[in-house]
Amino acid sequence: MVSFVLDVEDLADARFAVSPLQEAVLSLRVLRDPGLSALHLPWRRSVVGRLGGLDASLLMSLVGRRLALPDFLTPPPAAFAPAFEDELAVARRSRPDVVRRDLIGVHAPGPVPEALRAVGGDDAAVARLGDAICAVLLRYWRLAVEPVWPQMRLVLEADMTYRARRLALGGARLLFSDMHPNLRWRDGVLTIDKTIVEHRVASSGRGLLLIPSVFAHQPAPPVRADEPPLLAYPCRAVATLWAPAPVPDATALAALVGGPKAKLLRLLDEPLATVELAHRLRVTPSAVSQHLRVLHAAGLVTRARQGRRVLYHRSPLGDELAAPKDLSGPSAVRWRNASS
Repeated sequence: MVSFVLDVEDLADARFAVSPLQEAVLSLRVLRDPGLSALHLPWRRSVVGRLGGLDASLLMSLVGRRLALPDFLTPPPAAFAPAFEDELAVARRSRPDVVRRDLIGVHAPGPVPEALRAVGGDDAAVARLGDAICAVLLRYWRLAVEPVWPQMRLVLEADMTYRARRLALGGARLLFSDMHPNLRWRDGVLTIDKTIVEHRVASSGRGLLLIPSVFAHQPAPPVRADEPPLLAYPCRAVATLWAPAPVPDATALAALVGGPKAKLLRLLDEPLATVELAHRLRVTPSAVSQHLRVLHAAGLVTRARQGRRVLYHRSPLGDELAAPKDLSGPSAVRWRNASS
């Protein structure tokens, strides 16, 4: 059990942030233990095959037997939404004694895995190990998390909007009441049950940093008591994140822009002149011109002069409407308004 003692000033300084580094590190738990969260199995299946070139033993050694993680790899975000590389730079600057302490602590009371044997060496060896860990995490981020980070961030920010409304309506009691069953707020103390460590931390004016997380399966405070009060917690609407979107209806485009314009858009996957379009559609050039003017004004087609002819072509936006990509794979996202 971990407890944060918070006074009025601490609550006044409470803030939210998103942390791409923390999400990447927390996702390692799902890779190590697929049974931890069935919700993330579609994501796991989609990335496992792309990780063959990474040092899997080093990555998995960052997760302890009790699913603890090194605190130096989850530094408090310095901004509301820092870049992954900026957070990783902070982790990379960790002192060798901090890296050694955290890696040993994650696996205590047992020995560290073979991939971390350098923690028993001098500071230079530990520093090289820290650099190797950061390097493999950067490659892992780019392969496994960064491709879906925009969709993840939408879900995370929707959760923060919901939490901010709860705080405005009912204060800290309402804010924490439905965050997770393991959280309890009473008499100025936020208690996190079922943690792998036990300590009581007085915030003492340091505030409280709340980080919604897609990959956290339960509230996750820092392992060490001397870290600033921080809590990563499972965000809402995670179940919608990996759900496949419905396959586009072929008739939807015509319903949106009308039959004639839909036919024009589908023909314009190559540059064509008005006369050629009129010939293919068996209508007059003037009729085609009217529809092209509307599609051009809406940004769905582009035009360029070639000699005496004006050629029309679908724009990238027109491509999205006329030839939508397959949205049925596990990486597709159907995001709903999670703040409702």
